[in-house]
Amino acid sequence: MNDAPEPTDSPDLTGLSGRLARASDGFAAFRPAVEAGDPWPLSEDYGAEPESAWGPKELLAHTAEMLDFWPAEIDKILRGGAKPVPFGRVSTDPDRIGRIGRDRSLPTGELFDRVAAAAGRLDARIRSLHVADATRLGLHPRLGEMSIGRILDRFLVGHLEEHVEQLRAILDQRRGGAGRTG
Repeated sequence: MNDAPEPTDSPDLTGLSGRLARASDGFAAFRPAVEAGDPWPLSEDYGAEPESAWGPKELLAHTAEMLDFWPAEIDKILRGGAKPVPFGRVSTDPDRIGRIGRDRSLPTGELFDRVAAAAGRLDARIRSLHVADATRLGLHPRLGEMSIGRILDRFLVGHLEEHVEQLRAILDQRRGGAGRTG
């Protein structure tokens, strides 16, 4: 469950940074349990199928790649002109699927390290933005016009928060639903 506030055109960048820190810490808290569960079976369906069918390796590979992808899209918008700049992708993007397929075979610790490093870079990026930057508009292929603040909330911070909960559910399922950690 995501308790994030509804995004606005004037985002609270400090609030986004705080939520990012909490989500990043939540991810890190699960590292010992995920590493203890190795080797995790790889999901047969890791493309555009529901992420709820993924195991920890697919979830970690996707989280690391999405934390790298979306900040570059934000930079594309910031470099653009006054009109909304086309940005983004959809879940069936072959580069997205290919990277998840490739990176899910990496060691679990390396995937956690990639997530932590990318979250750190994202936090620095959020802290460097001015409110005027966060109101700049991009044009998503499916969702239409979105401000950078909404992009940060939906595709990065909010999405990372969702993946913390997914990882919690995967571990709960592995333990037979007993207890919650993190």
